Amino acid sequence: MTILQTNGLTKTYASGAGCTDISLEIERGQIFGLLGPNGAGKSTFVKMVVGLLRPDSGSGTLFGMPIGHPESRRKVGYLPELFRFQEWLTGEEVLRYHAGLYGIARSDSKSVDFTARIKEVLRISGLNERGLNRVRHYSKGMQQRLGIACALLMDPEFIILDEPSSALDPIGRYEVRVLLERLRSEGKTVFLNTHLLEDVEAVCDEVAFLHHGKLRAVGPMRELLRSGLSWRITVSGWLPELQQALEGQLLPGMSLIIVKQESDGGAVLQVTARSHEQIGYMNRLLMEEGITVYEVRPVQEKLEDWFLAMSGENRSSSSSSGTGEGGAPA
Repeated sequence: MTILQTNGLTKTYASGAGCTDISLEIERGQIFGLLGPNGAGKSTFVKMVVGLLRPDSGSGTLFGMPIGHPESRRKVGYLPELFRFQEWLTGEEVLRYHAGLYGIARSDSKSVDFTARIKEVLRISGLNERGLNRVRHYSKGMQQRLGIACALLMDPEFIILDEPSSALDPIGRYEVRVLLERLRSEGKTVFLNTHLLEDVEAVCDEVAFLHHGKLRAVGPMRELLRSGLSWRITVSGWLPELQQALEGQLLPGMSLIIVKQESDGGAVLQVTARSHEQIGYMNRLLMEEGITVYEVRPVQEKLEDWFLAMSGENRSSSSSSGTGEGGAPA
């Protein structure tokens, strides 16, 4: 069953940012990851899905109803990237307040059954001992856990999590991954918007990649990682200016990343191509530039390499700049 379907969904701003012509389908029972650099349009897309932004054009359905429809939103749990809770409330009071936003009467939210549900979501989000503490005493990671508890409170069928692990330590991130896998095993559908590629690689069934507001790739993650043949090419005689010259001659579907560069002209290149013939073409380009090729070997594609290639980023140049901002995922 298709949970979410969008057709040409578009939202642009005066600055030109936003997203354009996004068409996606998300099936029940999968974890779907949305990737892209800062400013790619990911949050804009999520806000249109949950009804916080009205699209300029295009359409979409959520549970078969138009996106933004009140009935479809009843089945959705949402953790926004930027959230803030009333610091004078306890964790349990925040959850009761959110129950009221869902239309649960105050008396019902204090019933035995609903109190048990509150304690359950606090437990599975890692706050079972802190529900009676006020939010002002929560760390940023604890507030993140409370946001996850709010998203799960009404036992939604579709859970949208925007950067759910950004404030968590490695143990907390691992616990969130275990929780996501548990939700999937229960038949829930999770939409994960995160910059933590390790989390995506560990749990996501499908991914989509946005760049400059446009959808560049979508599909099962393993197939996308295999869609390009990646090769490491060890060479000598390399000059920095050769990268631009070679990139101007690459065929569609090819990309070039400088993995390592030595002062004596030695270098290790990573080339992604769609066929072995394209790798042969790359070797010919190198030899025509007077480059000596010592070794050509296939490598297993990693999500980080795929992300950088899709972003058009140079791993070596971004790492040497000292900031890394140009290639940082959103």
